[in-house]
Amino acid sequence: MNTYAAVDLGATSGRVLTGRLAGGRLDTTEVARFENAPVGVPAHGREVLHWDVLALWAGIRRGLDAAHRNGGFTSVGVDTWAVDYGLLDADGALLGSPVHYRDERTLDVPEQFFTTMPASDHYAVTGAQVQPFNTVFQLLAAARTTQLASAAELLLVPDLLAAWLSGVHVAEVTNASTTGLLDVDSRSWSHRILRHVEDLTGSGITALLPRLVEPGTVLGPLRPGLGWGDASVVAVGSHDTASAVAAVPMLEPEHAAYISSGTWSLVGVELPGPVRSEPSRLANVTNELGVDGTVRYLKNVAGLWLLSESQRTWAAQGGVSDLAALLAAAAHVPVCRTVVDVDDPAFAAPGDIPARIAAAASASGQPVPDDEASTTRCILDSLALAYRRAIRTVAGLADRDVRVVHVVGGGSRNALLCQLTADATGLPVVAGPAECTAMGNLLVQAWAMGDLDGGLPAIRQVVADSTELARWNPAGDTTVWDQADDRLRDLTAARL
Repeated sequence: MNTYAAVDLGATSGRVLTGRLAGGRLDTTEVARFENAPVGVPAHGREVLHWDVLALWAGIRRGLDAAHRNGGFTSVGVDTWAVDYGLLDADGALLGSPVHYRDERTLDVPEQFFTTMPASDHYAVTGAQVQPFNTVFQLLAAARTTQLASAAELLLVPDLLAAWLSGVHVAEVTNASTTGLLDVDSRSWSHRILRHVEDLTGSGITALLPRLVEPGTVLGPLRPGLGWGDASVVAVGSHDTASAVAAVPMLEPEHAAYISSGTWSLVGVELPGPVRSEPSRLANVTNELGVDGTVRYLKNVAGLWLLSESQRTWAAQGGVSDLAALLAAAAHVPVCRTVVDVDDPAFAAPGDIPARIAAAASASGQPVPDDEASTTRCILDSLALAYRRAIRTVAGLADRDVRVVHVVGGGSRNALLCQLTADATGLPVVAGPAECTAMGNLLVQAWAMGDLDGGLPAIRQVVADSTELARWNPAGDTTVWDQADDRLRDLTAARL
C-alpha cells in the first residue's frame, strides 16, 4: 500500500501529513506541525516583511524525517499560499527570503500599472482579480532593484520548495494563474503581458520563468542525500485553494458553490473555462486554474481571521477568548443586529478588530457591539452576508444554477457560521471536510501515482466516502437577511 506525504503550508503554520488509500477511503495522519511567522527586516529605509523560508524548509525536513521513520512514503507534494516568489541566481542559490504578500511595497502599484495597460485588456488575457499583492505588481515594485537584476530564475514558493526536494524547476499552473502573468485560456504564460512588464521593469522577466506543468505531474525522485529514499515528487494543486477545491465533495459541481473557509474565505463555482466579461472584471471575480483542466471562478472574501484576531485582542485584555464559549454566547444575540463590510480595508491590518467594528457600527448608526458575544455575532452575520453576495455574484456571472453550498476548511467546524450561511443564502449547506487542502494534495498524488483512476470525480468520491459530512438547512425566510443586505449595500456604497 502506497503512502503519500503532503507538505501543507498556510499563512500562520505548516504541516506534514501522510495518507493511505484503503477500500476507497483515505486515512490521514498529521506527523508534524510548525510555526510560520513573518519576519521584518530593515531595508529601503523601512521594515520589509519577509517569509522565513529557511525555517519553513527546516520544518518540512523534520516533518518528512518523521514520516520516513513512521514507515516511509512513496511520493510527496507541496501546497502553499499564492503569489509570493523566490529569486535564484545563476548557481541556483536563493537571493534572500521571499517578500510577504502583506508587505506594503505594492500598495499603489496596480493604479500605476493600469495607466500603462487598461485593466480591461489585462483581465481579457489573465482573468485575474486585482489584488495589490499579485505577483505582477510585486515584480513592478521590485523593478530596477539589485536583487531582481541579479536573478536568473523566479520560482513561486511551492515550486521553490518542490525544487529543493526534487531538483526540478517548474511552475505549477494553479499557482501560476494567480500571478497576473498567465493566459488563463491557454493555461500558458502570456507573452503579451510579459513583454509589457519587461518594458516597465527593465528586466527580462520572461527568461526568469520556468516551464509550466499541470497538477498531477510527476517531477521525478527526491534529490539524493535527503535521506528519505527515492520517493517521487509530485506537482499537486500547489495553490492551497486548488488542493482544497479538488477535495470539495461536489458530486454535481454544475449545481454547487463552494466556500473554502479559513483565514481567508474563497467563494466560487467550478467551471470548464474562464469568464472574462467586463461585468466579471468590474465585480473583481477571478479565474484561477484548477485540477484536471478546471477553472476556479471565485471571489476573495475576508475570513475567520477577523474572529481569530479578535480572540487575540480579548485574550490580551483578559476577556473571553475561548471559541466554543464565544459561539455559544453569540447564538443568543439577535440576528443581523449589527453588520459590517468585512472587506473594508479598515479590517485588513492586525490589531484591535473589536474596536474597529465598534467604530464602524457607530459611524453607520447601528447598535454598537459592546461585548465579546455581540462582536462575534456581528462578525459571523457579516461573513454570512458576504458569502451570500459572493455566491449570487459568481453564479449570476457564470450562469450557474446553484442548489447547494459546500463549506470546507476550518470554517466547516463552525456550526453557527454554517447555519447562518444556510439562512442567509436560502440554500442547504454541506460542511466538510475540514482537512480539505491536505486531502486534495494527497489524492492528486494518488492519481498521479496510478493508485486512483478517474481524475477529479474519483478524487471527490473518495473524499465523500472518507468524511462525515454535516448538513445545515435554511431556517425561516430570508427577509431579515434581505434587509441587512440592503443596509450593507448602502454602507459599502458610501465607503466607495
